[in-house]
Amino acid sequence: MSTLTPSKPDTVTAVPSALRGPVRVLLRAHRKALWAGAALLLIGIGIVVALRAWMASAKELCADGDITPCGGPIYQPSYARTSSETFLAEGGTVLLLLAGLIGVFVAGPLIARELESGTFRPAWTQSVSPAHWLAARLAVPAALAVIGLTALIAVYRWGLWAFRGYPHSYLTRPYDSGIFPGTGPAVLGYALLAVAVGALCAVLVRRALVAVSLTVVVLGAVGLTLATWRYLLWPTVLRTGPDAGAIGPNSWGVDVGMITASGERLYWEDCNSADMTQNVDACMRDRGAIGDFAEYHPISHYWPLQLVETGILLALAALAVLAAFRVLRRLHG
Repeated sequence: MSTLTPSKPDTVTAVPSALRGPVRVLLRAHRKALWAGAALLLIGIGIVVALRAWMASAKELCADGDITPCGGPIYQPSYARTSSETFLAEGGTVLLLLAGLIGVFVAGPLIARELESGTFRPAWTQSVSPAHWLAARLAVPAALAVIGLTALIAVYRWGLWAFRGYPHSYLTRPYDSGIFPGTGPAVLGYALLAVAVGALCAVLVRRALVAVSLTVVVLGAVGLTLATWRYLLWPTVLRTGPDAGAIGPNSWGVDVGMITASGERLYWEDCNSADMTQNVDACMRDRGAIGDFAEYHPISHYWPLQLVETGILLALAALAVLAAFRVLRRLHG
């Protein structure tokens, strides 16, 4: 004997089908902005490709970019190499600005302007719930941002790859503030946070200009805080002895000074601000210093720092998304 049980509603497919209509409307209404974003993506890729082609066409006699005889006493890189390094040195900052621009677009034209003008009402009266309306405005820019920025990260890393073995590369080191955020998943975390913060600010104030301004302030504060305290996201390495300063060109030096027999760290600025009639080394010795130390992040810490920063950004983004839906539900049901 068989029993018939009522089938449960397929909630997994119900949500995508409910979002399909709002997504189509969203893409159609903001197609000019999408084309502009695609143009920025192509321009960014084109710049990196052009710089690599320029370096490849330069008359370099050695693999490290030297235009003088290899192994000679003089090292002179090609103008194409030094200029390309200068252009690429702030690529990570540019990617962060693009991520912030996505948040500004979400806060202003995508959400707050509709709430301010009341153009959201026809959509809500056509069987589109406020939650689905907001979900579409979060999902579309988030997906496009991840796809576009992932492509830019890959191309940017490929551009920086040209400086492998370049002995005088001081502008494109992995931990430099203009490089680090744009060479790993951290910039994707910034982009998702920008989308979430833009949405939250929009539903909170429901005024386009105010929402954009508030989004810029919040994203700027988060970015500045992480850039300032990034070195604390992973334990540093302590190196002592006469070769403490030889930490490697791609390492991130956090602090240097001298160390006492008991392990206490003494910092140079303590003696620099002391009695200027006394030699700084003598000042450190008087304080009990017996050797040098360096506190730093080796290149092996690059990925742990990237992943921890990305995790923090994703956690903040999740909180902002949750808050945005709760505010929308409280205001509009």
